[in-house]
Amino acid sequence: MTVPEGAHQELMLRAIASEGDGHRAALRGEHEPARLAYEEAASLYRASWEVAPPASFGRLEGMLKAAVLAGDAGEAAAYVRAQIPDADDLSPPAAYALAVAALVLGDDDEAARRAEAMRAGSPAFGRAADAIAALAAGDGAAYRAALQAIVDDFAGRDEHLTGVAIADTAAMLEGLAAPRGLAADLSSPLLPR
Repeated sequence: MTVPEGAHQELMLRAIASEGDGHRAALRGEHEPARLAYEEAASLYRASWEVAPPASFGRLEGMLKAAVLAGDAGEAAAYVRAQIPDADDLSPPAAYALAVAALVLGDDDEAARRAEAMRAGSPAFGRAADAIAALAAGDGAAYRAALQAIVDDFAGRDEHLTGVAIADTAAMLEGLAAPRGLAADLSSPLLPR
């Protein structure tokens, strides 16, 4: 992974390392250590965003994912909304961050709209958009199918950003689905139980 040099790079690498610690703990079923590591990762991603070059939206995605995995993403979602301008021509990473923030904040119309903008990105963005749109629509069957596609994609990967074999996008989405009564509860070694 190539990242421009500067303080934001060190902060981002520390965030990725903390997120990896959270993933390892979550996969072992150690909920409190996982929560603490995810909280630290969210804080570091935010700090990295604040000193990064413009449009480094992956840091906001990482912050929000870690906050959802930590179990308390309301503040992070509000922060994301304040950081990304309201526009219709956003990049897929910016749209992704806003779509997840909208789900956290219960704004399903916004989540569905931003999910559509994600589809201009890679196939991975498309799979996540399918899951987000299904959650926004309250469609459990479509959500489960989308989540399975995400887990299958992660299962086929040789490398993971944090070095931990985990379907972290799916784990985050399950954290958003559970309060809605839509959790798919898929069984996979790539998902915490």
